[in-house]
Amino acid sequence: MLGSAEAQSKKVKIAYVEWSDAIVATNIIKTVLESKGYEVTITPLAAAAMWQAVATSEADAMVAAWLPATHASYYGQLKDKVDLIGPNVTGAKIGWAVPKYTPLESIEDLKSKASLVDGKVIGIDPGAGLMKASDKAIKEYGLPVKLVDGSDATMTAALKDAYDRKQNIVVTTWTPHWMFARWELKYLADPKNVFGGEETVNTVARKDLKKDMPEVHAILSKFKLSLDDEQKVMVWNEEKGAKPAETAARWVKENPDKVETWLN
Repeated sequence: MLGSAEAQSKKVKIAYVEWSDAIVATNIIKTVLESKGYEVTITPLAAAAMWQAVATSEADAMVAAWLPATHASYYGQLKDKVDLIGPNVTGAKIGWAVPKYTPLESIEDLKSKASLVDGKVIGIDPGAGLMKASDKAIKEYGLPVKLVDGSDATMTAALKDAYDRKQNIVVTTWTPHWMFARWELKYLADPKNVFGGEETVNTVARKDLKKDMPEVHAILSKFKLSLDDEQKVMVWNEEKGAKPAETAARWVKENPDKVETWLN
């Protein structure tokens, strides 16, 4: 029978934001850690709360930290209180996207063509780094548009509705996201570079995790996914009745070689 300290050391708490990419990555790493005998709890939080949870050791880790731009303010405030392990996904980006059939090509086009989209940009949860960048873009480009708060789910529902009707719409988005596998979309050019360039999605742990749970820290340090891997599972998650825990288990079962590199 495990002693209480040893039993406690088999429990792992992971925080995440309910973005479609973070749901995939978090459930995959949960599945892998459970295969090594850990009891893993995953908790969805707003981005700021996710960072705070790791910084205060309420959570052991997260695999959903967007750097250097999207979560820059959180990292700037908390970098001395967390262990930035490093990227688990590269080639990520944020910005505004439109259907390919839309005549809009650049964010600047909205200065004179805002009426095409009813003067609205459809956003996600208020307080997200992407929303802060979107507010900044509206100011810097001097756009006559309103940023509409919502969530990943409400944003994609609005996009589906507009796409089905062949209407124009601008949405806040990021790569990796399943929407790019589902619909023909394009990012609007960002000549002022308000949204920054390529980003990475990073693994961040609480300060003492490496000392307290060296095996967990080692697995987290090797954990890597490709954009294609994530977007594939995201599409599975959009199927009727799909459960993220089950699609993660399916991906892990189908990719033993990749998983093995994290466990070696």
